[in-house]
Amino acid sequence: MAELVKLTIDGRSIEAEKGTLLIEAARQSGIEIPAFCYYEGYTLQAACRMCLVEVEKTPKLQVGCTLPVAEGMVVHTDSDIVKKARKGTLEFLLTNHPLDCPVCDKGGECELQDMVFRYGAGESRFTERKVHTDEKQWSPVVFFDAPRCILCYRCVRACNEGMGVGALGIANRGVIAEIVPNHHDHLECDECGACIDICPVGALTSGIYRYQTRPWEMQHVGTICTHCGDGCRTTLGVRNGKIIRGNNRDRSGINGEFLCVKGRYAFDFVEHPERLQSPMLKTASGFEPISWSQALSLVAEKFLDVKAKGGKFGIIGSEHTTNEENFFLAKFARQGLGTKNIDHHRSGDLATFFDALSGRTDVLATTGDLYTAKAVLVAGSDLSQQHPFLAFQIRANVRHHGAHVYTVTAGPVREDQQAAASVRVGKGGELGGVESLRDKLKAEGDLVIVFGDAIQGDALRKLIAFGDSLGIPVKYICLVDYSNSRGAFDMGLVPRDGGLSSEQMLGSADLDVLWVVGANPLKHASLASKKAFVVVQDLFLTETAKQADIVLPAASAYEKNGTVTNVCGEVQKLKYAVGVMGTKTDLEICGLIAKEMKLNLGIWLPDKVFEEIRKTVHGYNVPLPVLATGGAAPTLPLNGRVAALPGTIQSAGDTLFTSGTLSEYSKLLNSVMESPGKLYSGQGTDGRGQGGS
Repeated sequence: MAELVKLTIDGRSIEAEKGTLLIEAARQSGIEIPAFCYYEGYTLQAACRMCLVEVEKTPKLQVGCTLPVAEGMVVHTDSDIVKKARKGTLEFLLTNHPLDCPVCDKGGECELQDMVFRYGAGESRFTERKVHTDEKQWSPVVFFDAPRCILCYRCVRACNEGMGVGALGIANRGVIAEIVPNHHDHLECDECGACIDICPVGALTSGIYRYQTRPWEMQHVGTICTHCGDGCRTTLGVRNGKIIRGNNRDRSGINGEFLCVKGRYAFDFVEHPERLQSPMLKTASGFEPISWSQALSLVAEKFLDVKAKGGKFGIIGSEHTTNEENFFLAKFARQGLGTKNIDHHRSGDLATFFDALSGRTDVLATTGDLYTAKAVLVAGSDLSQQHPFLAFQIRANVRHHGAHVYTVTAGPVREDQQAAASVRVGKGGELGGVESLRDKLKAEGDLVIVFGDAIQGDALRKLIAFGDSLGIPVKYICLVDYSNSRGAFDMGLVPRDGGLSSEQMLGSADLDVLWVVGANPLKHASLASKKAFVVVQDLFLTETAKQADIVLPAASAYEKNGTVTNVCGEVQKLKYAVGVMGTKTDLEICGLIAKEMKLNLGIWLPDKVFEEIRKTVHGYNVPLPVLATGGAAPTLPLNGRVAALPGTIQSAGDTLFTSGTLSEYSKLLNSVMESPGKLYSGQGTDGRGQGGS
């Protein structure tokens, strides 16, 4: 048990763990010590002097953000001498700070503004000319206004320590000192915006949000990012039916404040001018808009006709649609249409993974485990590119707990910077690379193994056998690409019991109906059947939609309620933020088609479908209060054998700036200058993020 010390803060007796910083001990007891430069989780700077406190029996004021608590310490955080010191600090900070609060994007959220209201003077004694430099644009995302900067160094530490990029630094000294980007006049980085969100003033602003609105004018909607599979929570700021910004400053999800460029800014596909807003029917002269009632009637009529004749259906689902939509689609296929031919783009070998671990407990790692594990092995994945939050957790673990990181990849990855050992391997050589680390891994207290699509089938079973042979607790994460890739598998969008895989459906010359929900399988493939009636539900007229007979406009994840399951099997709730005229959710579309066909598949409301999921899907009887309060509920799927499935397993090879179809319609992602670069792809993908979803 940790040693506790007793101290007094502002007349209150409290206990805190020995070694705790005074500023943290005070916060834990509900006492605020203001600070600009201090930020939990990062190195100490002691630059701003706002956290000065009075400690009895010391000759001068002490810096609260670097002072550890001690037995018998008596502290005053709000005495007259402390208030005078803070007022003086603020007066110095304002000497060159522009008084432009009415037009500054940080207005209403500015920590300097708050402190000046509390401690500052009513008027300035500074009459000299202020030092001024013009605002600079470092990238489409980041703008820098040097006169507003108070040199707290938060942005530098967030970029270097948190993101592992190191794209920001300090140039010059004294009054002309300022933050500078890594390429003199522009940034080349992750474009994540962490520097903007962590800035306590309006020195760093985003090209997306600046001059758009005020914080109090927006409705703030907490939902789950629709891009990669990490399951980050993003709080969308909505005004007049439009998403203005995304962040997670309230730390309400598993990701805390972390968001990558896609989670923070790549919501702009929602209002892309090419969004489908009406059902479309292919005619001899091209696509023509039709009413929803016409479209649903035509689809239902065709489905009933093919079913009555014993024809062949093929259904391909999505890695972005909700658990409820995926469950209902699988139920529709098997019970409503009588087909086993249902699949989705599988980016990780979950079938072998679950089968190899069947019946075992405490072997599936959560995102939180990456922050607490003694050691982490990353095999066959460029984690910082493809799963940035998981990489962030590992970096934080190294900083805070001294975790050991091991990498086995084809080329250099960001995790190498902190790795205890890195092994380069050729295609198919991942297991050999892992085996070479045996002695080092056996010496660890516990281990999390994170692996990509390069390890599948027998190789995956051998990896788990390797973990078992180490004699230490080992947990695993099987990486999958998108926001609900894990949920698509769990909800049954797979060709069980002799069903056809996606490739087999597309290659079947006698296919009568191809129904594609939120996927783009014909981007890099062709449809063998010339007679197939093709129905596509999507946001855009994709390569697959262009070959459809009927296209139905679908809602995105930001336009619906439901649940999704992240790469670690943690279930979270989506929440409706905005609507796009003319679209419907995939659940509603499927339900209306079922109604037209007079099929009794149950009520297609998200809450009702999730009730059925909790009763029928292994491991999904999760506690509802956890979801209702915005938490993440781990699933427990390891209670039965899982048969091998036909078809290819291959990651789309996305980067920080690609996300399958969605990134193609994101103006922001297409405007940044950073190229995706080379990333690890054990299955030979081209690294351009050309996903099938």
